[in-house]
Amino acid sequence: MKTPLGKLERIPLRKAWSHEALEFTPWLAQADNLTLLAESLDLNELELVGTEHPVGDFKVDILCSDDGGKVIIENQLEKTNHTHLGQILTYAAGVGARKVVWLAESFRTEHVAALEFLNQHTTDELDFFAVEVELWRIGDSPMAPSFNVVVKPNDWAKTGQQNAKAAATTTPTKQRQLKFWTGWAAWLQAKGSSLKAQKPLPQHWTNLALGRSGVHLAATLHSRENRVGMEVYIDHENSKAMFKQLQTHQAAIHQALNAELEWMELPDGHACRILQVRPNSPLEAEDQWPVYFAWLEDVAQRMSTVFRPLVKELT
Repeated sequence: MKTPLGKLERIPLRKAWSHEALEFTPWLAQADNLTLLAESLDLNELELVGTEHPVGDFKVDILCSDDGGKVIIENQLEKTNHTHLGQILTYAAGVGARKVVWLAESFRTEHVAALEFLNQHTTDELDFFAVEVELWRIGDSPMAPSFNVVVKPNDWAKTGQQNAKAAATTTPTKQRQLKFWTGWAAWLQAKGSSLKAQKPLPQHWTNLALGRSGVHLAATLHSRENRVGMEVYIDHENSKAMFKQLQTHQAAIHQALNAELEWMELPDGHACRILQVRPNSPLEAEDQWPVYFAWLEDVAQRMSTVFRPLVKELT
């Protein structure tokens, strides 16, 4: 006997959300839905900063953060138009966005080409995404949304361009830093790790999300001191108070991590750091990099598990 199969039916978005600003934007801004979108875009996470966020005389639909960078999300419940293309560029410039996400029911070929052009020719630190929002239903079942990513940055091409640029314009130390972070990102991907590192850059750190704007994990390299490290980096308007709140849990944190951390309030600066280091780790010893990669992943996972719930409770 054959198993009866239902018919998958695509539903117009207006059937679920009659008004973009009053219905769709608040729905998308919910944490679970932003998580679903982040997973579709292969991002660490999208943390809501605000909806209808003012940008001069205009308002961006949703402003989020990802790894400390700003992400703008512009919504459209119909086929894309030139007006919204102009809006995303205006908003990106107005907030200094690192990522631009344009959601629509469908994308015109010309707008897909425009976003692909922007990904190829703008700065390495700015990425554009085009996402079609789809609604599906089988029979009388509830409507189910899905995100179909139409355009995303070509990280392989940008990384290649960035490596070439670094080789031509940066110091040997910066070149090695970029090579290290590129290698770690590839190592994490090959392992199937749940960690998603920031796009590799020629610098001594790379960021990882920790579930709170202004607070993140940072993997670090210190060539002169021959060590790698993993730290909680607090760069928030309330940095010092947040640091002191976390410090009240210092003994429990050390016990949970089975490690002694360096608690650096940095009274002469704005940010604060909570650091764990792996000494005797010269960056020049490239044959040892897989060992460093494994240590960084292990410590990042442990620190995320311990700090994430505490960070979410900070005031």
